[in-house]
Order: sequence, then structure tokens, then C-alpha cells
Amino acid sequence: MKLHDLKNLFTEDRAVSPVIGVILMVAITVILAAVIGTFVLGLGDDLQNTQPTASFNFDFEADGNGTISHAGGDTIPEGDLVTVNSTGEDLAEPSNGTWNTPISAGNSIRINTSSSNWSGQTISVNWQSADGSSSAQLGSQDAPNTA
Repeated sequence: MKLHDLKNLFTEDRAVSPVIGVILMVAITVILAAVIGTFVLGLGDDLQNTQPTASFNFDFEADGNGTISHAGGDTIPEGDLVTVNSTGEDLAEPSNGTWNTPISAGNSIRINTSSSNWSGQTISVNWQSADGSSSAQLGSQDAPNTA
């Protein structure tokens, strides 16, 4: 290699910058399209409104009493509304269908049916956010038929 060739190598104006520029422009266009598409299709709204992920244990006794326990998962914050509903027979005191928040693992609520025994009702734990913008069913189970 001659000194002249080496000098030309360092002073050469041509390079790969046009190729790199095109690749960067395509990448930026794809990223912008993905972000704009997410919000246009409404998928961005769901990122902020997430329901708690919690599991519940349901224990039913033959005399119409029962216990629902928060077995694990997210703590349900104060201000959120948690209701316990029953198909068929209504729930009576002490729960009367509401569960005070915050609810964390280990918390439980006593429930009983308005009749003296369970008759196959579906008991569900339902959640609603403090601002009322989102809601979900967190758990449900069919009560045994103890009649």
C-alpha cells in the first residue's frame, strides 16, 4: 500500500452514512407508527386502568354461613369498592354484600345466606375502581347445595 492510497483512504468523502440514514429513518417511522396506532386504536387507555390481580378462597358451611378470604395477589386499595354478590338467595348480615377496603392477603369476610342453608348459589367478589372508570369480577364459586 502506497502512502498516496493511505492518504486517499482518510480523505475519501464517500461513506456508509446514506445507508445508515435510511435505516434510522425507517426505524423512527416504524416506532412512531406503532405509538400513534396504539393510541388511535384505544389500546393506550387500558394501560392505566388495570384491575387488581387477587385470588380468593370460598369456604361454605352447611348452616348457611361461609367465609371468603383474600388468598394472595394485589392489595385492593382504600377507596375501591368491593362487593360480594349472590345469585338466587341474597346475602344477609354481617357482610350484607360489602367488603371494607383496603384488602390484603389474609383478610376475610364472613357471609351468610338469607335462608338457613346454601342452595347452589354462585357467590362472586366484584371490584370497582375508586373513580368508577373500571370494574371486574375478581373471583366466584358455586356454593354447595346443603338443603
